[in-house]
This record gives sequence, C-alpha cells and structure tokens, in this order.
Amino acid sequence: MHLYLDIDGVLVTSRSTKAAEKVDSFVDFITTNFDCYWLTTHCRGDAAPAIQYLSEYLQEETINKLRQVKATNWSALKTEGIDFSKPFIWLDDQPMQAELKVLEAHHCEDAFVLVDLNNLNELMEIAAYLRMTNKTMNNE
Repeated sequence: MHLYLDIDGVLVTSRSTKAAEKVDSFVDFITTNFDCYWLTTHCRGDAAPAIQYLSEYLQEETINKLRQVKATNWSALKTEGIDFSKPFIWLDDQPMQAELKVLEAHHCEDAFVLVDLNNLNELMEIAAYLRMTNKTMNNE
C-alpha cells in the first residue's frame, strides 16, 4: 500500500521545529511496511530537499531510512501527486479544503489521516491504525 507523507506537523513539529515524539520508531515502522512517498512542500519531484531539511532534526539512522521514500511531483494541490489507481493512505496535518474535495471526488476520503502532534502518543496511535488498515487491506 502507498503511504503519502507530509513533513511539517507530521515528522517534525510545526512550531519551534523539533522531531516529533517517537518519530524514529514511526519512521522505522512505515518504511518497513509501506511503499512511502513524500507529499510535502519540501519535495516536488526531488526528494533531496526533504532529506536535507529533516537532517537538521532527525537522527542519522532515521534519515537513512527516509532516503527510501520516493519523490512526488505536484504544483497547486498535493493530491496531484497521489496515484489514485492504487490503495493509499495520506498523512498530513493541514490539508487544503480543495485537496479534501479531490479525495471526495475519488471516493477515498477514508484514505486521509489527520495528524495532530499535540495529541499524546500521536504517531504511535497512527502506527496502530496503519497496522490495522494494512492488515485489513492485505486480507481482502
């Protein structure tokens, strides 16, 4: 399953930027269990800027795992970078209303997961949800 990944507000905090709580375990889990793609303003056709940006905040071992995340290309809406022909999940903290309408038009609103790093153990809760979702998709 494809996993589309934002950076700010998902892997690092949006305000006074620092690594999200449990981000190392989370990155290990997603890169092991999903076909991961960047869907962030830090990556538009080239993953190098995303890695360079994250290198300031994350451990080298985590950065090395994130090197396998593939680039997407989009211009106005992040949803332009999504391959709607394959099952996916998109993690983001602030989708635009227009992007949510694109998901709705493709009947895949459930593929979006809103990330709120203000919630205690947010990334571990999302990992549990992803584990369950991935297991369900693989059993169909």
